[in-house]
Amino acid sequence: MVTETRRETHFVVGDWQADAFRTDPADRVRAEAGVAAAYAAAGLAAPERFVWVPSPARGAVAAAVLGGQEAALRKAGLDDLLERARADLGEGPAGASVLAEVRTRPWEAERTAVCSEQGPEQWPRTWGETGGLLWNQVQSLVARVRGAVGEQAQGRSAKSGNLLPTPEENAAEGVLRSATLDAVLGQHDAPWLALFESVGRLDGPLAGLAEAARSSGWWWPYERLVIMSERPCELHRDEPGRLHRGDGPALAYPDGFSLHAWRGMPIPPDFVASLTGLTAGRISAEENAELRRVMLEIFGYDRYLAETGARPLHQDETGVLWSIDLPGDEPVVMVEVVNSTPEPDGTHRTYYLRVPPSTRTARAGVAWTFGVDEADYRPQKQT
Repeated sequence: MVTETRRETHFVVGDWQADAFRTDPADRVRAEAGVAAAYAAAGLAAPERFVWVPSPARGAVAAAVLGGQEAALRKAGLDDLLERARADLGEGPAGASVLAEVRTRPWEAERTAVCSEQGPEQWPRTWGETGGLLWNQVQSLVARVRGAVGEQAQGRSAKSGNLLPTPEENAAEGVLRSATLDAVLGQHDAPWLALFESVGRLDGPLAGLAEAARSSGWWWPYERLVIMSERPCELHRDEPGRLHRGDGPALAYPDGFSLHAWRGMPIPPDFVASLTGLTAGRISAEENAELRRVMLEIFGYDRYLAETGARPLHQDETGVLWSIDLPGDEPVVMVEVVNSTPEPDGTHRTYYLRVPPSTRTARAGVAWTFGVDEADYRPQKQT
């Protein structure tokens, strides 16, 4: 019986993980039906209008307008965003936000019930086996989207030669970020919905929210109108699940709203393309520590070590410990190891593994990559 329950939970988490990172167009009919069901569960009349926008960035501007923040956006010179928002919203009243009634209160009620049923010992285990498996990857994506939505307010002053944003731009950025907090996250509510489904809590008040999450992106609920956002059309991640792409946006929506990232770190849109002809000298001269790390990875640690004449800190039978001192940043410390299993051509591949800067021996570095202390690392056979 236990085995069967765990198998079912595994599939529940897998399904919600797939929904969280889907990039196909929203199923608008299904999403609107889910939202209407959420309104009905909250005792509210169905919304009169659904306004579809191509990205959460566009939705946040429309939500800011409905929240009475149009003047703040206009002072920041965001007239083009305001014009699109007015066109998106069209004619007719929206009414007040009903986020608390539709999402916050039923959500909190179900969570409280689950906590009570599970008890203080089982509750953390249940979360760890369900939503906790998805939380970090999804939440980091949500945080990046929220930040980029706010950054729509920046850049106007930069075009006129100013290095810092104006007070008006800073105020508008705060307005747009706040507008994202008034949204239901749709597909990005997947971690909590995975937990609720695993304990049988999606057949009641949360059923409509779950249906909308399976079918669309972020949405903003009002008494008479709902702003619905499309899902992204592109999403590229590395093996650990971080946003990652070198030849284009790592996350993109149909209207061009996008995020560029390398191993989860934000980078300028044209940064990787600008690294043609990259040299060790250019890497050393880069003042931005995070961009310098990207340059190092693209250039190759082994090549950088060779061209800068670096010398090893330590060497033993497990490998070679190297350190690269970088101005204004902690040193990059790596252990060089040789795979004992030969490649098809008979050669043995060399790997450079990042280890903590405090590492002092090659053995300690290799042990750290296996999650054990140096004293406990005693492999009987290399593989």
